[in-house]
This record gives sequence, C-alpha cells and structure tokens, in this order.
Amino acid sequence: MKGYVQVYTGDGKGKTTAALGLSIRAAGAGLKVYIAQFIKIGDYSEIKALIRFSDLITVEQLGLGRFIKGKPSKEDMEAAWTGIEKVKSLMALRDYDIIILEEANIAVKCGLISVNDLLDIISSKPENTELVITGRDAAPQVIEKADLVTEMKETKHYFQNGVQARVGIEK
Repeated sequence: MKGYVQVYTGDGKGKTTAALGLSIRAAGAGLKVYIAQFIKIGDYSEIKALIRFSDLITVEQLGLGRFIKGKPSKEDMEAAWTGIEKVKSLMALRDYDIIILEEANIAVKCGLISVNDLLDIISSKPENTELVITGRDAAPQVIEKADLVTEMKETKHYFQNGVQARVGIEK
C-alpha cells in the first residue's frame, strides 16, 4: 500500500484526536503504528488507552515536557534532535506502517527542531509508510510537501467560558 503525508494543523481542537483515531483504525487492520510525541510528556488518558494496543501501537514521548513558550533550552533542543534521529532510524528499518509525529509542527514553530529536519523526514519517508504530522502553525513548506492537509478551525470553545481540560475528554 502506498503511504502518504498527512498534516493536521490549525487552532481548533482535534488534531491529536484525529491522529490517534487513525492509529486505532490502523491497529484494527493489523498495521503497526509508531507515535512520537515531541511536546507532551506524562500519563495522559490516550497513553493509558493505547497501552491496550501495545502489540501494534508504540507511543514514545521524546520531549522533556516542559517547553512551550520562550526560547528552548539546550536540553530541550537536544531531546527533540534525538527524537528526530530516532524517527529517521525507525523509518529506515521500515518496521512501522504509520508514523505519527505529534506536535512536530509546534516543535518547529518553537525552535526545538528546524523545518528542514521535518522536510528531511518527509523526503526520506519510505513509499509504503504513512506519515502523519500534527500541531498548529504548520510551516508553509510542510503544507506544500503534504498530500493531505486538514486545518482544524476553532469556531467556539468552552475553554473561553473558563472550562478547564477534563480527564477523558481533553486530557
């Protein structure tokens, strides 16, 4: 099966949810999935759920989980770079049918990795590997290289009324 490059971006809710939904669908079809999380770290509900599919879905948190705004530390950048190298190595092994780079667009926007790092991964993607890249603010170059781009647009969100992230729904 030919693999494509999918990008889920935009300010709206649902980018990670879409990618994780795809991973569950793929596991249901017997496909192997690798999910690299570049920003998040911790015991999120989706991580707990995906453990049930651990024979087909591997989730790895590659960032240090502390960087969101400002200038990244040397340690944050080294962790992200190590993550990029790991993804490249896994791609070369061709053990996974789908590779999801969760929050990789944000990692580029924040300076943890360069847009060229992400473009190199896209260019080195094996023909039969599906590559999914999530995160708001996707670089124009990444959008240009992608085969499918979905932009999540926030029209209305209950966070604006003070509702905090809820376990099982947003975290």
